[in-house]
Amino acid sequence: QVELVESGGGLVQAGGSLRLSCAASGGTFSSGVMGWFRQAPEKEREFVAAIGLSQGRTNYADSVKGRVTISRDNAENTRYLQIDNLRVEDTAVYYCAAARPKGIAVERLTTPPLYDYWGQGTQVTVSS
Repeated sequence: QVELVESGGGLVQAGGSLRLSCAASGGTFSSGVMGWFRQAPEKEREFVAAIGLSQGRTNYADSVKGRVTISRDNAENTRYLQIDNLRVEDTAVYYCAAARPKGIAVERLTTPPLYDYWGQGTQVTVSS
């Protein structure tokens, strides 16, 4: 059974930084795509970033481009999301997700139904 566990969320002031981690277990994650999504209260879950696990190709939502870096450590089965210059509007529950290899380019893996496994989420709250 594949399990994804996020950590690293918390309360931070605007302008600060956080690094979220997503530890994966129960499966082989050297291929496929890992993504990060977020969901604010009363809003739909939205794509943040994704990374192809074999070649490291990345894709970012326009709303976070330049402030967010997604990375992977395949040896540790852990993926990271570094968020800099946090804004109040970044407040949300952040979820990591994994997609099995589908022959779909990482740039197109931006919607939740394309992902097969999900973590439980970690809360990020940004204060002004």
